[in-house]
Amino acid sequence: MAACLDDTRLSGGRIEIINPVGRREITHVVHDIDGTHSLIRDWPPVMSVAIHWAMHCGLGEDFDSEENLRKLIARVGSEPLPETDRYCVECAGFSAITQMEFGIRRAVELGNVPEELKRQLTEQDRRTNSSIIRRIWGGEETFDDVDEPQYIKQFLAEKTSRLFMLYEKILNGACRDRNTADAWKHPEKWRVPGSMEFVRYLHDLGCVNYFVTGAVIYEDGGMFEEVRALGFEIGPGRMIQSLRGSAWDRKMPKDQVMETLFREEDIDPRKVLVVGDGRTEIKAGVRMGCVTMSRLGRQDTRLREIHVGLGVNYIVEDYTDPALRRLIRKH
Repeated sequence: MAACLDDTRLSGGRIEIINPVGRREITHVVHDIDGTHSLIRDWPPVMSVAIHWAMHCGLGEDFDSEENLRKLIARVGSEPLPETDRYCVECAGFSAITQMEFGIRRAVELGNVPEELKRQLTEQDRRTNSSIIRRIWGGEETFDDVDEPQYIKQFLAEKTSRLFMLYEKILNGACRDRNTADAWKHPEKWRVPGSMEFVRYLHDLGCVNYFVTGAVIYEDGGMFEEVRALGFEIGPGRMIQSLRGSAWDRKMPKDQVMETLFREEDIDPRKVLVVGDGRTEIKAGVRMGCVTMSRLGRQDTRLREIHVGLGVNYIVEDYTDPALRRLIRKH
């Protein structure tokens, strides 16, 4: 089974048609979760604090101590952090390890690292590090073309993994655990308006839905629990076929996660709709020839600029517009 997406006669709704597709068969839908369907994780101020801390704390052996964790939870949202606040807008949707890598590399650039590492850094190492920072700002996540010394790779591998775990603990303490507990009781409060109805509608049309995230997926908590708390059924043949996510210790950009999914499930990207609010899933969808739909609020002016520049097809504020059922209907 499949659905038909057709914007040739679409009018009278709130869907912004940026790059019309015309008529296209849709068999699968790849959805981002945070901000696209779920409101449980208020992650930007948490990420901003975690990255800012990494940039300035010196990254000593105790940078992720329980004492520092408590202090960082209390700091979330308490002060403007211009650079990292902007970074969290510009680079929404990156894999968690890339986000952490940015903070660690900025610490190297600022000289806020242990003395032993400072003594090893050459001028070329510093230039290479700064070049990668600029590339991350530009939307890149993988740097296989760059040859860095093993000591830098080891430092990054250790610190990014630990910072990722620290970030998750801050997130849990600041909002995630409290909001998830409430979502079990009041799931509609924590879903983007119309989200459940839209995903169910796609499923009923015969589309296979997948959730893709930069978070780590594990069955006894985390994102898996949040999706279930929101009311989404997960499993083969259900509303959500499966969740695909990241790992604690290795970088898994969403484009690679999506490419792996398409290869493993023998999915034709041209028959895929990608729905998200981050630059990475939209950029990947455009590159692979999918239809792309951004879920952005009117206030998200910078993100709108980015997504339009990436070549997104449609922008919606939420999923309550009846025009969505005229855009996507039974084949």
